[in-house]
Amino acid sequence: MTQTIVRTGSATAPIAQTVSVPANAQLVFLSGALPDVADLQAPQGTSAAYGDTRTQTESVLRKLKAVLEEQGLGLGDIVQLRVFLVGGPELDGRLDFAGLQAGYTPFFGTAEQPNKPARTAIQVAGLPLPGALVEIDGIAVRQG
Repeated sequence: MTQTIVRTGSATAPIAQTVSVPANAQLVFLSGALPDVADLQAPQGTSAAYGDTRTQTESVLRKLKAVLEEQGLGLGDIVQLRVFLVGGPELDGRLDFAGLQAGYTPFFGTAEQPNKPARTAIQVAGLPLPGALVEIDGIAVRQG
């Protein structure tokens, strides 16, 4: 008998408060992904080249989606995400949580993709890609 993943939390939030994974599931760990260049005209290595937090979040989630699809999985199979955010000068060095939510919400808890992962958002001093404001890693589940 196949057990299912159980997700709990708010009906309106795009994240799960808890996610329970059955013992018969295979965990797939996703390495951190960084954004692609959004503006080829902007100076290389600047956040302007990669876009604001929303644009970068969307770029990273599209990359994670492509990686999952190569494994026969999708965004709905993600059970946990960690989001690393760099603060920007426009917010006095604080992370842009509203930008994260704006870029993230279309991917999770929607009519097209109703599953929601547990998620943590952490502010960091910097990321390995100059100009990047967002890096996301996670865990997906393949049920057998």
